[in-house]
Amino acid sequence: MTGAQLSAFQANSGIAPAAMAAVLVGAVFSALLVWGVWAIRTAYVGWAENRLSQRQFLGVVVRFLAMYLVLTFFLLS
Repeated sequence: MTGAQLSAFQANSGIAPAAMAAVLVGAVFSALLVWGVWAIRTAYVGWAENRLSQRQFLGVVVRFLAMYLVLTFFLLS
């Protein structure tokens, strides 16, 4: 962003663009972690009640970890 764009953004929003970016990244990671806990807990309940195999349960966990790692790489690098 140019200097004029930075000053206009800060004047209209009242916060710096870097702070807004940190809030948005934090919100994305918060939503991802809440969803991950829900997905893993639901898969665990299914596994405990013998509705999912251990392989399917581990598939849910591995997919969540892969999504977390990919988002970490793209958003924090």
